[in-house]
Amino acid sequence: MIGRRDLIRLVGGATAAWPFAALAQQAGKVWRMGFLAHGHEIFYDALFDGLREYGYEEGRNLIVERRYAQGDAERFKEFAAEMVRLKVDIIIVVTTPAALAVMNATKTIPIVHPNAIDPLDTGLIVSLAHPGGNLTGGAQLSAETSAKRLQILKKVVPGLTRTAALWNPANPAVLSSMKEIQGAARVLGITLQPYEVQGPQDFPAAFAAITRARPDALFVLQDAVTMQQRNDIAGFAIRERLPSMFQEKGWAAAGGLMSYGEDLPAMYRRAAYFVDRIFKGTKPADLPVEQAAKFELVINLKTARAIGLTVPDELLALADQVIE
Repeated sequence: MIGRRDLIRLVGGATAAWPFAALAQQAGKVWRMGFLAHGHEIFYDALFDGLREYGYEEGRNLIVERRYAQGDAERFKEFAAEMVRLKVDIIIVVTTPAALAVMNATKTIPIVHPNAIDPLDTGLIVSLAHPGGNLTGGAQLSAETSAKRLQILKKVVPGLTRTAALWNPANPAVLSSMKEIQGAARVLGITLQPYEVQGPQDFPAAFAAITRARPDALFVLQDAVTMQQRNDIAGFAIRERLPSMFQEKGWAAAGGLMSYGEDLPAMYRRAAYFVDRIFKGTKPADLPVEQAAKFELVINLKTARAIGLTVPDELLALADQVIE
């Protein structure tokens, strides 16, 4: 058995071994974090789960200044300026327009982007290994996964020759993705018909135009603007009996036919690592940006039946999740 004196020595020795940053945190440091997004997504919660694992808890030693643009990207400039005035310790951004707004507002406040789309092409970083500025985090490199999504869509719709592509050209990251997707489509013999949406007000006209054009399928380029309209987009595809392909698995859960993409909750949980390292003194420029490591294919068989489509058994066997 461990005696009282041994226990005191054990606890005392463990305390002496704690890093200085942990001791400072125990002494009562309260961190202030900005959080800029268009609106709340359930996978954002994984970030805060991860932060709790590192010892940061909102209401105890963490204050979170949340600002939501609700589809109006111009508001990010206002929010970025506000974060600077509030002298936050770090800013989380969940869309490229927010990242650019903050980078224009400050070169000193650290920024973490959990899932930046093609951050090299959009100028957020100079390299994955050495980001070079005040932003770091996770990266989605869209070229390979976009081509894969089109390949999967063609397996489900063998006669696919024309697909509507719903996208937000105001987001530089999506603009980069569109170029890659157009190249992949040409290789597969698919014609992309782009339909632009820059805010909630643009969707009714885009839906009407797609209905008139009668494409073979619907392909959605994901960003915060399209994700905010996820339920409406999935519902539209079902009404028009359009096979649909999306990125994050929440689309399939909302009624989309299929999704294939990065495990976003895992990326947001991992973002807590970057926050912790920065709070402990590491500069963002010295924290390599990490590429997504896990991808998921989700198929909604209920939607397939609703639109009269048969999903090949070999594709179902590859799916990480099948929604009945």
